[in-house]
Amino acid sequence: MWKTIGTSLSVISKQKDILQPAKELANQQLRTTYILRRKHPTQLHAKGENPKTLRSRHYIYEVVEDTTSVKHPNLDVILTSYVEGYGNVGDRVSVRPNFAYNNLLLPGLAVYASPENLEKFQNKQDDKDIIRYSSANALYTVKSLQRVLLSVIMNMEMPWTLKPWHISTSFRKCGYVVPEDTITLPEQPISGPNMDLENKEFAITVTINNKEKVDVRCRIHHWSTDISERIPHTPQFWETPSEPILPEQAPILEAIPPRPPAKNRSAQLN
Repeated sequence: MWKTIGTSLSVISKQKDILQPAKELANQQLRTTYILRRKHPTQLHAKGENPKTLRSRHYIYEVVEDTTSVKHPNLDVILTSYVEGYGNVGDRVSVRPNFAYNNLLLPGLAVYASPENLEKFQNKQDDKDIIRYSSANALYTVKSLQRVLLSVIMNMEMPWTLKPWHISTSFRKCGYVVPEDTITLPEQPISGPNMDLENKEFAITVTINNKEKVDVRCRIHHWSTDISERIPHTPQFWETPSEPILPEQAPILEAIPPRPPAKNRSAQLN
């Protein structure tokens, strides 16, 4: 009997030791610091004498700094892959700590900018096997231009031949600043006015930072100064099927992603 009681007490003692660390973990202190100062300075005392008695007013403090509300400095990280809006592989970027941890470090898109990692990724700057974009927003610009169906409005009364400045002006109406020297038109000239070209498509090429190239879908629309001669406006014309002006551009137009419907466009942009 006494042997059984001794065994039970030893088991209970071991279980108590096992549960003790969990209890200590539950009582961990918070890592907060408040820097205070007395609102009423204390009186000085002579050397060798006892300090003077503190009054109740000496226990009134003012908060100088609360470390829980202090804005932490940015964190430097090195990208291990291209991150849209931030940079290429090996680029050192400075971002907010929470964003760096949740969106870059945890997914494996970046590492801490330690001396070892800086030396490691310094050699990858010239690695030709890594795809490098001309800027942090180059890929976003390519995707944005691919979603555009550019309406090129031409005069239906005066003769014209399509030039880069026509395309640049049409881009400007949509909110894009595209220089003329970055626009490449089809080799075969497109001239008018020709109502057979109305609402038909052709493709142009836009060069971004002299490196990335993106094909953009365009449509011809005729316009007249005479109100009675104007073609009725077609709402959401981009959802209407169309034919290519130049048959040889049919494969290029098929490769361009179609413009998303209006109700899904905002969700796709986000």
